[in-house]
Amino acid sequence: MIVCIAEKPSVARDIANVLGAKTERGGYLEGNGYQVTWTFGHLCELKEPAEYSPMWKAWSLSQLPMIPQRFGIRLKADKGVERQFAIIQQLMQAADGIINCGDAGQEGELIQRWVMQKAGAKCPVQRLWISSLTEEAIREGFQTLRPQDDYQSLYEAGLCRAIGDWTLGMNATRLYTIKYGTNRQVLSIGRVQTPTLALIVNRQREIDNFKPEKYWVLTTVYRDTTFTAVMEEGDRGFRSEEQGQKALEAIRQLPFTVTSVEKKAGKESPPRLFDLTSLQVECNKRFGYSADQTLQLIQSLYEKKVATYPRVDTTCLPDDVYPKCPQILAAMTPYQNFIAPLTDGGKALEKRKTVFDNSKVTDHHAIIPTPTPVTTVQLSVMEKRVYDLIARRFIGAFYPDCRFEKTTVMGEVRSEGLHIGSFDDFIPFRVTGKRIIDPAWHILWEKKDSAAPDTQDEERSLPAFRKGESGPHQPNLAEKQTTPPKPYTEATLLRAMETAGRMVEDDELRDALKENGIGRPSTRAAIIETLFKRNYIRRVRTSLAPTPTGIQLIDLIHEELLKSAELTGIWERKLRQIERREYDAATFIAELKQMVTDIVTAVLNDQSNRHVSADAKQ
Repeated sequence: MIVCIAEKPSVARDIANVLGAKTERGGYLEGNGYQVTWTFGHLCELKEPAEYSPMWKAWSLSQLPMIPQRFGIRLKADKGVERQFAIIQQLMQAADGIINCGDAGQEGELIQRWVMQKAGAKCPVQRLWISSLTEEAIREGFQTLRPQDDYQSLYEAGLCRAIGDWTLGMNATRLYTIKYGTNRQVLSIGRVQTPTLALIVNRQREIDNFKPEKYWVLTTVYRDTTFTAVMEEGDRGFRSEEQGQKALEAIRQLPFTVTSVEKKAGKESPPRLFDLTSLQVECNKRFGYSADQTLQLIQSLYEKKVATYPRVDTTCLPDDVYPKCPQILAAMTPYQNFIAPLTDGGKALEKRKTVFDNSKVTDHHAIIPTPTPVTTVQLSVMEKRVYDLIARRFIGAFYPDCRFEKTTVMGEVRSEGLHIGSFDDFIPFRVTGKRIIDPAWHILWEKKDSAAPDTQDEERSLPAFRKGESGPHQPNLAEKQTTPPKPYTEATLLRAMETAGRMVEDDELRDALKENGIGRPSTRAAIIETLFKRNYIRRVRTSLAPTPTGIQLIDLIHEELLKSAELTGIWERKLRQIERREYDAATFIAELKQMVTDIVTAVLNDQSNRHVSADAKQ
């Protein structure tokens, strides 16, 4: 008998249906030579400190650092978990072979490996690796099963991550709680949560310490078009009102002259397909969904077979998906008015390198719809919104670039002997406009209530200006002031976590920085939720702000390794390198142990008598 083990009962049922295992048993399904069972996510976890040594039961500085000689796993203390595990253990010990059908990722690999270890499985193990739960995908997956040994490095990376989180979290939390806590308050420290909290605290500090500076902007209206004075690079406007007023008066009665009209053709590619982070960002910006909400929604769409595997960090597809795209598009009946122009006359779909790139796809590809018609599935309003985003992005990937014309008009007002700031004899003005020639993929978001992606520039058509024309104008001077940095929203925080604190808009640069991002796409939502639960951050409308406890905790931490997003990002890169067999897991663990030992030593030697105040928990 072959035992298949999935990560959830619903996934197990989908697999059992394809395999013909239709007889219900207690905790598994059976038939056609298969027994299909399931976990409920993590059934096993690393042991608690006291299970390694009785000396580690009590929280004591003298017992730190706690570093087990060998890490062990245990069942979670839950009656339902214990009951299901007993069934799994019985099946595995009698099995002729096992097929690991866990989620195809680092965490899914770890979950199932631990269960098999705990169950004492001895028979050969194969791995099912699929990116969607459609019947076709499951059948293809079972035709291309691979030996579990092919995924050993994936397991080692997941194990190193778990050991790293345990070693740093257990030691640092006890260390800081005993050393700096008051009134039995637990100060939770985590490998990813603490640098994430530091990002929020540091941003709040930038806002609190910001000192606004006034400046004055000179504009003028010519032919119902507002032109803005062109300042020296780095200057927003005049640095004093006196200078601005002097310039205003100097040009008020003089004519405005157009000095150049420059038109440039431009094009804008369709937005990239979604990875998990970009989908969470978009849903937060458009609908106000939290990262965790979006993850739950896309997970549900995956389990309902209308979207592919969600926990991905690539926006590309492999070449072998291209032949399947017409079938996917044909099943998307609510969008046929957008799809028809792509397939009219039997023409082939455009195959962009920015979409189909094997070199940028490892375990999984970008999130796209499946061939399962969405009209056959019951979706909630929130699920429909998320699916709509994914569907439009996918369709847009086959549209041509949007073509536009960008116009830059320069003008000036001459005033001999002006000598105001950097201006001598004349003040230059500029206005830009953009005219859409072919909207192309933009038609997917033509309705105002659709979640259109951000575009390069707001469309603004200009009158037909001619070089040398001149006439009266209406100048104006407006007082402005510099604004502080914006607080993080969940969307901008996710981007900061993805790039280790560096905020970048360029997609290519962001891809390069992902290697050093903190956390995994699948865990970042949980990290943010943990910060809420610990009372370290709070929501202020749509923004995130640190609580007094969160601020004091970051102020207490002098060890940069604990709170630096950049340093934590380097650690994350090593975990990815372990997965690719480019870095040794044993070396990572040795470095981890040394780092934790150094942190403990540094904190124990701190004689500052610092503490988190008792009234900080508000």
